[in-house]
Amino acid sequence: MACTSLHHVADLADALDTVRTLLAPRGRVVVVEWARERFDETTARWCFDRLPEPEADHPGWLQERQAGWAASGLSWDACLRSWAEAEGLHTGRAILNALDARFSCQHISFGPYFFADLSDTSEADEQAAIDAGRIRANRINYVASKVTNPAQ
Repeated sequence: MACTSLHHVADLADALDTVRTLLAPRGRVVVVEWARERFDETTARWCFDRLPEPEADHPGWLQERQAGWAASGLSWDACLRSWAEAEGLHTGRAILNALDARFSCQHISFGPYFFADLSDTSEADEQAAIDAGRIRANRINYVASKVTNPAQ
């Protein structure tokens, strides 16, 4: 199981090769990830409108993104891309491509991602905004099994 960690790993291919090697023949890979390329300006503004007050000296990552955007003078897309490149973050698409090259996908869906970092916003609230087309789903849910001979 990997939960919002793969977008941070330096060498995605190496990490997933290790997972594949360690996975039992009938084992399953369960991944919950962030598709950062789906974090558009409309979704960002929706999140920023629901941010809790930051803890003293410990702003959350969304507060940091909001402040970074305000200070940058860049468009949201340019600011997010610049931050993600500086941090070496993988896109959701890159993660899915790397997973699909090593595993046989059995389930993939997209859903709420930000609710845990927002004030007075539940998973159901975020899902309702997604369903209404107000924001984009950013969480990737992926389940797969081991492929005998992956094409690499």
